[in-house]
Parts: sequence; C-alpha cells; structure tokens
Amino acid sequence: GERGTLEVLRQLQGFEIPANAWERQVLARRIVDYDPKWLDQLCLTGAVGWGRLSPHPATLDYSNVNRGTESQPQSAPRQRRVIPTSVAPITFFVREDADWMTPRHPGAEVSENNGLSHGAQGVLDFLRQRGASFFADIVRGTNKLKAEIETALWELVAAGLVTADGFDNLRSLIDPKRRAGQGSGRTTRPRHNAGRWALLHAEEVVERPRAVEAACWMLLRRYGIVVRDVLAREANLPPWRELVGAFRRLEDRGEIRGGRFVDGFLGEQFALPVAVESVRAMRKLIAASETITLSAADPLNLVGILVPGERVPAISGNSVTFRDGVAVNSVPTTEYRAETA
Repeated sequence: GERGTLEVLRQLQGFEIPANAWERQVLARRIVDYDPKWLDQLCLTGAVGWGRLSPHPATLDYSNVNRGTESQPQSAPRQRRVIPTSVAPITFFVREDADWMTPRHPGAEVSENNGLSHGAQGVLDFLRQRGASFFADIVRGTNKLKAEIETALWELVAAGLVTADGFDNLRSLIDPKRRAGQGSGRTTRPRHNAGRWALLHAEEVVERPRAVEAACWMLLRRYGIVVRDVLAREANLPPWRELVGAFRRLEDRGEIRGGRFVDGFLGEQFALPVAVESVRAMRKLIAASETITLSAADPLNLVGILVPGERVPAISGNSVTFRDGVAVNSVPTTEYRAETA
C-alpha cells in the first residue's frame, strides 16, 4: 500500500535510476500489487519529491571554458546539448529526511552555454519568474504550442532543473500514447494532470556536518552494511573521507556498529546493528536454489562490485539473475525472455 511505497522510497532515495524503469522494473518488484496511485498520492501530498539530482554534463560545460592567456587564446565552450530522453536518471527523496540533498544546482544559475534549447531556456526563465505553474499556465505564459512545452519540460527534467507536484506529470512525457492523447474507452487518461511544474532545487542550505550525517543514514538504510566498494554506483554523495568521519561519530554515539563484518573488502566498515545480526543468521541458512531476476538498472545490480562476476551495464534493457545470492545468467532482458519462453 501507500505506506509500503513510502518505506521502499525511503530505502532507495538518492539512487538514480532511468525514469522509465522506476515503476515497472523497481517499485513493482518490491511492492505487493503496486498501484501507481500510491506514488502519485505521496508526491501530491508533499511527502515525496523526485528529479535528477546529479548535474547533467551539458549544464557544467560552461565552467570548463578555457579563459585564455597571452600565449593561448580563449577557447570556445563545448556545445553539448541536453537531449530529452525517457532513460534520464532520476531519483526520489523523502522530504522529512532529505538533508543530504544538494541545495542548489549549478546549472540553474546559468542562462548561456548550459546545453538547453531556446524553448527549454524560455520555460526555465518563466518558472524562475512565476514560480510553480500548471502546464496550461506555461503554455499561455510563453505563447508556445503544447508540443513545444512538452519537449521543453522533458528536456529540463533530463537536465535536472525541474520537477513537478506529482509523478504523473513525468508519466505524461514518458508515455508516447499519453503524449498523443491516445487511450481506450473509459481508461483514457488526460495528457496532463493537475500537478504543477517547478524548479527542482531550493535555496535552503543545510550545515555540512548535518548533510553528511544524513547521507550516512541514507546509505545505512539502503545497504545495512556500508563499505567503500558499495558506493560504486552511487551519485550525489559527499567524498568518502567525509562519510567516514560522520560514520565514526555515529559509532562513538553508539548509534551504529563499526568493525569488520564482511570479508574481502578493504577499509572501514559500518553497519546497523540489525544488519549485523542478519548477516550472522545467513550463515546458518541452507541453500534453497532461490532464483531472482532483476533489471540491471536496479540498485541490487552489484555484480562485479560486491558479488563476484563480470559487471553488467546498469541500463533497463539488461537483466541480472541471482541464485542463492550468486550471480548467474546476466544477459539483456529480451534475450532472457526468449530463453525462458
């Protein structure tokens, strides 16, 4: 239900996954009888937000311009563009414990050389001036066609610059049938719901130690036991040296455990007490030949990182299969379905 959806999002918040894989390949595998309405309700009530938090390379190109010297003239900025795509990485954040979030996106401050098209830049400027706005207001205020605004919003989502009140706003952009206004009978849904679009990053600045400690708790809730290797697929995190300092403070306060809990990894390890007990109990379990297949975009794709094997690219078109925790038969999803049909 809705409460279970919130608990899953609390465990996965901060981990970026392709937008089109979140519901079908991640949430539906973790929540019994998953209903998209639960996610919509959590977003519309303000309990959960979503967006791309890692900066798009194009929004950072402006800072990489060679300023030039007497012997070397100034170079022109690279013209990388933001491409609207359904596989843009996004994540969720639970607002009541989102102190780990970066307060401001550097690309939101720049109006030139940030990789945006003219239309997307116009919508971004409109949202800066008017604040959160409904789709119809953006169309009217910018004097653009609906299709142009759709493309511009999709581009801004991919750039990590905007978000919306509800997740259905993003579904309307991802689903080509929704964008075309197609549907079947009574189940036909409007192209755009009532949620407002807004800039993603707020002005509030959280004290650095508090933000780093919040990132530590986020990782502990996700993995139970944290070693440096487990961060290989993570984004939006402080440097490991800062995390270690915060983990040590949590250990000194008696809130977590520090030590050596898992063999084969270098460096310090930190864990929730319940995770340590869970790992100890695992040694007594008898292998049951349990097989689980997941999307390679899933956070549990740690093949070649924590689990022995060759790394599988973390894209929604690939899958990874585990049998009693051991990686087997990691292949593209279409090939896997053909073999098991």
